[in-house]
Formats: sequence, structure tokens, C-alpha cells
Amino acid sequence: MEEVKLHGMWASPFVCRVKWGLELKGIPYEYVEEDISNKSPSLLHYNPLYKKVPVLVHGAKPVCESIIILEYIDEIWPQYPLFPIDPFDRATTRFWIKYADNKLFGSQLLFGSRSREEEEKAKAEAIEFLRTIEEQCLGDKKFFAGEEIGALDLAFGGIAHWLPVLEQITGKILLDADEFPRLYAWTQNFKEAAVIRDNLPDAQKLAGLYNALRDKQLRSAAQ
Repeated sequence: MEEVKLHGMWASPFVCRVKWGLELKGIPYEYVEEDISNKSPSLLHYNPLYKKVPVLVHGAKPVCESIIILEYIDEIWPQYPLFPIDPFDRATTRFWIKYADNKLFGSQLLFGSRSREEEEKAKAEAIEFLRTIEEQCLGDKKFFAGEEIGALDLAFGGIAHWLPVLEQITGKILLDADEFPRLYAWTQNFKEAAVIRDNLPDAQKLAGLYNALRDKQLRSAAQ
């Protein structure tokens, strides 16, 4: 088997998506931690266009962008399929993943909001996003993919671990257990899976990083 390397940054939910996918499939890989402020020559070589993580290197072939990587490993290593086999179900999964990537991190607008009106608008948008995926995507299922974790669960993984850190920092509760009981239950089921639990960034360390970023954004907004 050709060597597999994953270039990433510990705090990135996009990198974690790929870690989880590799672990679910039981694919041996070497993890390479990148300093985003001082990117390695390897990262710049393998992703010269965007210069971002994650980058999966399979043999000498680089694959970039978290969801593209998940689709790639699903085709190369068919054990534990991450995406549905049925074409319609697969297309629907891709639709919701794109929706997640467009909307999921909207709550981070709370970090650098310049006014109370902007804060309230960002919070309302985030809550509407949560309501939409609970009602139209999750439904009564244990996981978004059904009884087992799939690509859609990995795409929404930021809700389970990163969102609570943001809530702690900002003091704004978005995922209320009473308001979103099914989605909240999903976050617990998701994080209880060993593959997920063992590959989550430390919450306190994550909070420290996000606090520093928030302070920087607020100082910039005040200028």
C-alpha cells in the first residue's frame, strides 16, 4: 500500500473531518502538523494554489479540500462507505454538505460583530441553520447518515465540538437542548463514538485559540 500522509492543523474541523474518515476506514496514515503562520515547503508544494490544510498525500499524489478528500478515500478504500451508494442519496448528501460549508461557521460572525444589530442577525441566522438541519436533514435518525456515521455527520462535526466552544467564549447559546432535542442528542451520539472522541482537539486549548482570535477581531473592528 502506498504511503498516506495528512497535512493538517490541530484546531481545524476540516482537518478533523479527514482524520475521522481515515480512522473509520482503518487506513494507516502519517499526520503532519502544519504551522499556519509558517507553512512548510511540503504544504506549499502540494497545495500551491490555496496553500491550505487539509492536504492528503497518497503516494506522491496530493488531494486537497476536506470533502474532496473524503470522496477520494471512499473510492480508493471501499470498506466502511462514507457516502451512500444510491446516486440520488449521494447527490442529496453532497447538497447538504455544501449547505453545511456555506452556513455552518456563520455563528463565528459573532466574533467580530461591530454592533448589537449585527450580533442579533448572526445569531438568528445560526439558529435558523440549526433548525433547518434538525427538521429537514436529521429528522428522527441517530446519525445524519442513519444508524452509522457517514460523510454528512463528518461535515456537521463542527456543531458537536467547535460550536460549544464558541458558545462558551461569546456567552451566546445557539444549540439549546430544549429547543433542538434531536440535534443535541446527535452531538452526544457523535462524540461518544470512539473514533470521533479520540480525535477531537482539546476544548480548553481550542478556547484559548479562539479567544485570541476573537480579541484580535474585536480590536480590529474598534479601529
